[in-house]
Amino acid sequence: MDYLWTPWRYSYVTEPKGDPRDRSQCPFCGILESGCSDREFLIVFRGERNFVMLNRYPYTSGHMLVVPYAHFASLGEAPLETAEELMRLTRRLERMLRELYRPHGVNIGMNIGRAAGAGVAGHIHMHALPRWTGDSSFASVIGETRVLPEALSTTWERARAEFGREPA
Repeated sequence: MDYLWTPWRYSYVTEPKGDPRDRSQCPFCGILESGCSDREFLIVFRGERNFVMLNRYPYTSGHMLVVPYAHFASLGEAPLETAEELMRLTRRLERMLRELYRPHGVNIGMNIGRAAGAGVAGHIHMHALPRWTGDSSFASVIGETRVLPEALSTTWERARAEFGREPA
């Protein structure tokens, strides 16, 4: 077995993190409370209980999140109506990503809790991102670099327009 060492990640996994239940430390709650524009915070669509936004640090162009307005640390804490809308928006997002980007596949999933890899451990959110055969390389691992062919502002405009066309 081969191992790839990523020592620059050590500070991330060992630095003290705040209490995930503390809404004051949550970037999603901060976005919602800021009153700033959807464009500024890359919000593509607002549903009744969840919103869709671009990932500010995407793995690929088109990497988006479905996020409940309410702060829940686990899927089981979310009311059924919130979870159902989250899944409806995720399905809609998958269709939109396939239409806009013509990927070979789509990654969809949640990381619940720090140990599972959640960057925002206290506020559940669903990731959806298009993938292409051969789109991963050592640039991310060795060079700490992601190659994105599209600016976030362009992705936001395309996704916002597409969400506006498709019925809920």
